[in-house]
Amino acid sequence: MNTLHIIGGGMAGSEAAWQAAEAGVPVVIHEMRPSVATFAHRTGHFAEMVCSNSFRSDDDEQNAVGLLHWEMRAARGLIMEMATAHRLPAGGALAVDRDPFAESVTARLKSHPLISTSYEEVTELPSSGNWIIATGPLTSTALAQSIRAATGAEALAFFDAIAPIVYADSIDMGTAWMQSRYDKGETEDEQKAYINCPMTKAEYEAFIDALLAAEKTEFHEGETAGYFDGCLPIEVMAERGRETLRHGPMKPVGLTNAHNPTVKPYAVVQLRRDNKLGTLYNIVGFQTKMKYGAQTSVLKMIPGLHEASFARLGGIHRNTFINSPTLLDDQMRLKSHPHIRFAGQITGVEGYVESAAMGLLAGRMAAAEIKGETLPPPPPETATGALITHITGGAEAKTFQPMNVNFGLFPPIDAKGGRRGRAVRYKAYTDRAKDAFTQWLG
Repeated sequence: MNTLHIIGGGMAGSEAAWQAAEAGVPVVIHEMRPSVATFAHRTGHFAEMVCSNSFRSDDDEQNAVGLLHWEMRAARGLIMEMATAHRLPAGGALAVDRDPFAESVTARLKSHPLISTSYEEVTELPSSGNWIIATGPLTSTALAQSIRAATGAEALAFFDAIAPIVYADSIDMGTAWMQSRYDKGETEDEQKAYINCPMTKAEYEAFIDALLAAEKTEFHEGETAGYFDGCLPIEVMAERGRETLRHGPMKPVGLTNAHNPTVKPYAVVQLRRDNKLGTLYNIVGFQTKMKYGAQTSVLKMIPGLHEASFARLGGIHRNTFINSPTLLDDQMRLKSHPHIRFAGQITGVEGYVESAAMGLLAGRMAAAEIKGETLPPPPPETATGALITHITGGAEAKTFQPMNVNFGLFPPIDAKGGRRGRAVRYKAYTDRAKDAFTQWLG
């Protein structure tokens, strides 16, 4: 049987390899790490989580990304299986212990009898064979240039940022307290999954002043990439208005200060557990482009973090993606080179789960083609189908930008009988999607 070659061992490449191999197709994963490093990666493991350690909401009845979790589990996805196996308390979110997660994905892939690995940098688009390019937003310069040459289009790009990680034992728990927003979660661990650092109005104002004045990373002259709105640096949000952070990642709602229950904080900084041991916490929503020296001093202004030690400081990097609505067909194939499929963030989906979902589809579609079959895309009423429909023609090519899964990508629900409440409407979306996805799998 013909072999499927996959360039990139991130979320999308790992899931694509697993799905194709499980369908009986031999797979080779071409991964340039660890011999060729990137700005964000620390290891050579497959499916390494470089930004947040969260797969976001796991609610499959009221949330589009939670529905995507459900669909990937129904399709026996490796990424969701390993994420569930290594989950951490995080309220209603699916947060994972990032290193054991990546190690377990790597072990499962390497132990599969139909999967082999080639550690090398692929610098040019292959001229023949069966290929999936899942190099993610940090595609190597040489390969990105080859893609531009083949497509006749300039690569599109945006800036992405990483949040800092703090050592738990350096957090002052005499000031901070543990609580999930609105005490969300079924167990006590879930209800106390976050560390909260309260701010008074004066502390918040001083923090904003320092944030705006801090030295930031400057980009090269002529750099025109914008930011992805779902991952804005905190200083960019602050520049949009002094109250923006207080209504975003620093909102004080749903929380009661255990040390002073009668006084409502003006703002709250939340930290989420980053590993199973509970020794590391990441600062939620605090992606930043501040330079390291400024970053340390500004973040230590947060009550409870005055003596904080950082396991990793934040940073910013340039991400690349293609104009998929113009370049890809509904089988995720490059129209000008149909032996090549694209999957993951490079296609213009945003987020770990969305990337893995597109890898799942690409792997299944490629395996079907190699076996002489054709696998139709999932119905657009499903979360997976809504994403592939968006990137392969549903989006406006001229304004195409990275997109998280959301109910706005789904065909509208028939609203006969009066205006529906949001909870009822979202439940109708997810019920319809589950039925359609189950039929597609069958």
